[in-house]
Formats: sequence, structure tokens, C-alpha cells
Amino acid sequence: MNNDKFNFDEIVDRRGTHSVKWDHCPSDEVIPMWIADMDFKAAPCIMDALKKRLEHGVFGYANVPEEFYTSIINWFERRHNWKIDRNWIEYTTGVVPAISAVLKAVTKPGENVVVLTPIYNCFFTCIECNQCQSVEVPLTYNSDYSYSIDYEALDNALACDKTKTLLFCNPHNPAGRVWRKEELLKVNDLCLKHGVQVISDEIHCEMMMPGVHYTPFASISKEAQDNCITCGSPSKSFNIAGLQAAFITSNNPDVKAKINHALIENQVCAINPFGLEAFMAAYNYGESWIEQFNEYIAGNFNLMKEMMEKELPAFHITPIEGSYLAWIDVTPTGMTSADVTKKILDDGKVLVNDGAMYGKAGEGFIRINLATQRSVVEEATRRIIKAMK
Repeated sequence: MNNDKFNFDEIVDRRGTHSVKWDHCPSDEVIPMWIADMDFKAAPCIMDALKKRLEHGVFGYANVPEEFYTSIINWFERRHNWKIDRNWIEYTTGVVPAISAVLKAVTKPGENVVVLTPIYNCFFTCIECNQCQSVEVPLTYNSDYSYSIDYEALDNALACDKTKTLLFCNPHNPAGRVWRKEELLKVNDLCLKHGVQVISDEIHCEMMMPGVHYTPFASISKEAQDNCITCGSPSKSFNIAGLQAAFITSNNPDVKAKINHALIENQVCAINPFGLEAFMAAYNYGESWIEQFNEYIAGNFNLMKEMMEKELPAFHITPIEGSYLAWIDVTPTGMTSADVTKKILDDGKVLVNDGAMYGKAGEGFIRINLATQRSVVEEATRRIIKAMK
């Protein structure tokens, strides 16, 4: 890693750039703290790679080079002690298209797909579009406002004859949990017990709070590697989601062949030349940037938490272990999450996510994106406090 210092406090005006996050807002007065992308410029190593590609001037169809695969292999072995074989990897445009294609490959219409809720809302869409049924297993909400897995409820859901797949999230969005190895082993044991395939979305895996360590699901044992399909990308961690590049791993040749067929069938089997360059630059040279980013997000979370605990004690804040997404329990207000979200928007001019979109267990919560400049976090938090007081 280099010793460069990156300026995450620099304000970048994103209005008028066709930004989903900013240009979706009902007015320029509103601060968007909803959809999960960042307000920071991409890492200089990524900018340099894109500038070099831009200067070439020709942007035709791109082959995926061997460096794409080696960047994944080297990154995960170096940072997470997971040895990925070159032959396990497929490429695609994004993690959501990856999940959809993998579901098409390993499920049949009418089957159950188990999810641990609250969960990323696109999981439900992917399951529905593949004509399967979502089975929600609520996470246990603990007295310290953290979450854990209800293994008995999970066991019961996996035992159903119609259940063939667990769609897992590691780290978990929106609950902010980074699952420990012992938790992953218990989940894997239950899946093996019932013959259930694991699909693990690990897109948030580089964004960790200080002292927290991510463990890839497939790395915990040979049995887990054999039963787990992993979907990943540097897109969330490095703010390059719009460039559309991701990967899938499976060490089962038959499963991998089915996934490849599904990617072709879904027409998500190509990556644009800019996506390739950004992807490889992030994994080859982005380590220093992501480490400093994580420190900055920890500061943002601590600032928001301190302000809210002082002024809005009725808001219970879930400890973040991974991601840049704050998950906040607003049930003590006596209002629905939709009503709280509306009040924050109408009276505070801050746009946040209604927790109900993440499944039944998300009702009574809101999700706040902290991947923005600290001055923006401070102003948005002031507005939320004023609106809710």
C-alpha cells in the first residue's frame, strides 16, 4: 500500500449528472441519504486507469483479460486468506444480475428460496423474477440492537421439501452484521443437512469497521466451498457501481456450466471496457484507499450516533460492523417506518430508506447511507433530529 492521503471531505456536486441518488430527489433542498452509492470521487488508481482507456478513443466490445481473474485471486488471497481457483470464476455485469442468473441456474419455478430478513430488497425481485417463493426467516433482534441468526427457525425453513436454496448476505445488508466464522459454519451445516445450495452475496465485503474482519463463506471449509456460489464485485467498496462489472465463483463444473448458460440467457455476459479497467485497478492498487475510506465511514457513523443518542434517544441505532449503511430502530416513536421516512423528508428535507422494503422484519426501521462527506452527515443528522423532535 502507498502512503497517499485521500480527501474524503471534498464536496462533489452530483446534481445534474443523471445521478439516481441525487437527481431523484424531489427538490434541490433535499439531502439524499438513501440508495447505496457514495459521494466520493473514485480512487486515483481507478481514475488513472479510466483516463488512460479514454485517451485510446475506441470503445468497442471488450474481451475479459487474464488480469481480470488474477486481480480477484490475488486480492482475496492477500486480504481474506481465500484461495480462489481461476477455473471457478465467471464474469458478469453486476451482483444483482449475477444473483438472478445463479437463481435461474440452480432453482426451478415454484421452489422456495430462504432469506434472512431484513434483507436487501433486490433479493425479493430476483427470486420473484425466477418464479420462486421467498421464505423470510427473521434475524433475532437483540437487546443491544444488534442482530444474530435464529438457527432453529432457519433449520425449520431449510427442512421444507420445496426449499433448495439459501440466498445469504455476507456482510449483511441492511443489518450491518459481518458474520463470524462460527456463525457461517452453523449455517453451512444446516444447509448440508437439508441439501440446500448457498448463494452468498458478498458485495459489501471490503467495508469494515475498525477491528472487524470479514470471512468469505466459501473459505470456511471444503464442504462450504463445494456448496457455496459467491457473487462479488469491487463496485460498492470503490464507488464504481455504474461501470457494471462483477464476478461469480463456483468450484462445481456442472453448476458453473449452468451459471454460464444462465448468464448468456439473461444477456449479462459482457463487461464494458471502462468497467474492466476500473475493476482491475481497484483490486490491483486500491488497498490504501479502501483502508482510509473505512476509517472515514467509522468517523461518520460515530458522529451520527453521538448526535442521535443525545438528541433522539428514542432512535435505537444498530452497531455497524460492515458497509456504510446505518440501520435505525424507530419503533419507540410509535410511528410506522413509512411515516417516519415521510416526516424526515417533509420536515427535515432528508431522503432515507423505509425499512419495510427489506421484508416484514424491516418494519419500524430506517436505513441511512453514510457514504458522504462528514459535513453532509452532520447537516443531515441535524435536520433529522429537528424533524423528529
